Amino acid sequence: MSREIKFSLLYRDMWQSSGKYVPRLDQLRQIAPVIIDMGCFDRIETNGGAFEQVNLLYGENPNTVVKEWVKPFNEAGIQTHMLERALNGIRMYPVPADVRRLMFKVKKAQGVDISRSFCGLNDHRNLELSIKYAKEAGMISQAALSITHSEIHTVEYYMGVVSKAMEYGADEICLKDMAGVGRPVTLGKLVHEIKAAYPNVTVQYHGHSGPGFSVASMLEVAKAGVDYIDAAMEPLSWGMVHPDIITIQAMLKDAGFKVKEINMKAYMQARSLTQKFIDEFLGYWINPKNREMSSLLVGCGLPGGMMGSMMADLEGIHAGINQTLIASEKSPLTLDELLVMLFDEVQYVWPKLGYPPLVTPFSQYVKNVALMNIMSLSQGKQRWEMIDKNTWDMILGKAGKLPGPLAPEILELAKAQNKEFYNGIPQDAYPDELDKYRAEMIENGWEFGENDEELFEFAMHDRQYRDYKSGIAKTRFDEEFATLANKKSEKVTKSVPVINDPKVKEIRAKNAGRIYFDLSLDMDPQIIEREDNVVVGQRLFYLESYHTYEAIVSDFNGKIKDILVENGDMVSQGDMIALIETE
Repeated sequence: MSREIKFSLLYRDMWQSSGKYVPRLDQLRQIAPVIIDMGCFDRIETNGGAFEQVNLLYGENPNTVVKEWVKPFNEAGIQTHMLERALNGIRMYPVPADVRRLMFKVKKAQGVDISRSFCGLNDHRNLELSIKYAKEAGMISQAALSITHSEIHTVEYYMGVVSKAMEYGADEICLKDMAGVGRPVTLGKLVHEIKAAYPNVTVQYHGHSGPGFSVASMLEVAKAGVDYIDAAMEPLSWGMVHPDIITIQAMLKDAGFKVKEINMKAYMQARSLTQKFIDEFLGYWINPKNREMSSLLVGCGLPGGMMGSMMADLEGIHAGINQTLIASEKSPLTLDELLVMLFDEVQYVWPKLGYPPLVTPFSQYVKNVALMNIMSLSQGKQRWEMIDKNTWDMILGKAGKLPGPLAPEILELAKAQNKEFYNGIPQDAYPDELDKYRAEMIENGWEFGENDEELFEFAMHDRQYRDYKSGIAKTRFDEEFATLANKKSEKVTKSVPVINDPKVKEIRAKNAGRIYFDLSLDMDPQIIEREDNVVVGQRLFYLESYHTYEAIVSDFNGKIKDILVENGDMVSQGDMIALIETE
């Protein structure tokens, strides 16, 4: 009889890999029964990571959301799993041990079955307490390997982490291929070794589409004995997210594996609902870049979900770098050239910083160093002149042991700045804090909540929780939403004027992207304004699309009658962006 492979839906991670926000509780209530009706999922990722912090930013109570979101899956017999970052819990910086311990008790009481725990540095010492606390709370402990590709990150290296996780009592192992850069054959060998050493352990694979390896990786790990595979579904699959369940199910079925059938009527309904959530408000924060895949990620190894933030970073420094280059009589750079420079610099600094797996938050640290180096070099300065505190904490060992050695210049820099390396257990550097938060809650008259869930939320996300309790968070979100909605409304109104004059010609966007009036990419900057005379072939705007710039030129001689976009506006393919009154 053919071996069965089961599926987990990454409904939370689909959104988190695409944009800033995730669905609200009212939307989650709508989609849950439809996901169940799809009939193909034995597990669903329901919370963890940045999920609960986002709830607070809406002004929603995360504890209410988690309980109501997991309940229908619990009742349907579908296991729920959360993601947590070991030393960092479900935030971006270290969490005291007593807060970490309370987290597992709270999440188990709320109905979450499995804790997927990963250390971004693969330091097994950070995983030990996660495994201990999860099992103590009655959860299934799934220890995750942060997968990346380098001369350091071999099958033998990862098996060392697996052996320690199993020694600590982990129930399952997950290959968390967060950037999708794990090489398929190597991942297959890793799963084979795990199953050979621990035949009865459940193994799950999680791989983002990013550079395009993950479909092949899913087939290789399936052949090697994997039990569960994470998948996404349209309209939030592929790109920088995860492969779609339809493709993966069909591929594995063809390979001879036993897989559950997909109720396509329910799939289409879930697809429609997800698109509805995008249209209602979530789409305002989805970066179009995250809909694309990029082979450039193969070399640098950065998670594709960072593409949006990386482009924003580059846009922020682009003009300044070009101004410096032009002043030095050097050729300015396109944003595409700057992006390649950033990727190259990441490849340069990554091994020198000890090969930290490029997963949150360490991917951000490495990217930031690379970005600062590019700025320094463009100004005629040296590398490493700007390293932030969080990155120094990583370098100094406060977040855990780096996989590889630090380069001599980094060690010399630390010595010159009188930095002290930390060799102890990372958790020991962060003392317990629950009593402090209990005292503040009592002083404020706040309830601790069922099973101390409100105490946990406050201790985990104190700043966001205060904003939630005061109402500032909801006010801030409502204002942000209103601003974006009004901008879209104005744009739609301006984008579809009725053209009755045959002399008035339309200029439309050939691709989706971002409009810029001028980028200082040439030595003769020009900004088109209404009433300006233009000639055939004259540049009107730049369209940033697919990491490149395309000049939008006039096809007519005439006068600019109207400009229907503002500098920096996002446009869709075919959007009207200007009108020209011909001669």
